[in-house]
Amino acid sequence: MLKAVIIDDEITPRETLSMMIGMYAENIEIIAEADGVKSGIQCINDHKPDLVFLDIQMGDGTGFDLLNYFPKKNFKVVFVTAFEEYALKAFRFSALDYLVKPVSPDDLMRVVAKLEEQSSDIETHLEVFNSNKNKNSGSFGKIILKTTEAIYVVGIEDIIQCESENNYTTFYLNSGKKLLVSRTLKEYDDLLSEVGFIRVHRSHLINSRHIDYFDKRDGGSVVMKDNSRVPVSSRKKDQLISTIQKAGREL
Repeated sequence: MLKAVIIDDEITPRETLSMMIGMYAENIEIIAEADGVKSGIQCINDHKPDLVFLDIQMGDGTGFDLLNYFPKKNFKVVFVTAFEEYALKAFRFSALDYLVKPVSPDDLMRVVAKLEEQSSDIETHLEVFNSNKNKNSGSFGKIILKTTEAIYVVGIEDIIQCESENNYTTFYLNSGKKLLVSRTLKEYDDLLSEVGFIRVHRSHLINSRHIDYFDKRDGGSVVMKDNSRVPVSSRKKDQLISTIQKAGREL
């Protein structure tokens, strides 16, 4: 059983979230609530929770101000936010767990199911979030990739391509390193399409920065700058050719 606190400056969202957790998250017990940054710090110090549901914008500061008070964070965090879609992408690029107000039962259960996977090194995730949050989502520079062995901060421009392996995705990096991540290619297609990636095949997502040329032979394939060759499906060919032509590259 995880002991949790809710920190939010609005009473209705606190009460609603507490009620929903009681209904849909049997492994979580709400032991206390707080209504701001100052009271939230006191609440965490007094109750030593395993988990904090943390609002971002509060009357006396932000959830990030609260987290900065704790050099060592001995608790998991789920952010609760009313941020716009562009800001939510910063959460996804940094692999931070979050709920969007008004919280739905499905989203709550999805986040609760992932809590065991949450890294204890939240500082790394927050650094990536802070580097991206004030940028347009099309200019995000970093992403968090979690493998079974480690957490990697990867520059978007350093990713050459991504390849689907059932429910896993392999990232091929400019350094020659390969990272296997337990998320689907569709999830990364949704995430990376705004930063110059193209889904050229059901199993392949490529970074347009690393395209060398399009080879028309044998049905068509794209050759990347590392000399790797990626198949291109017929329905994606026109989009790829248009991208290459706009960049002034060779066909």
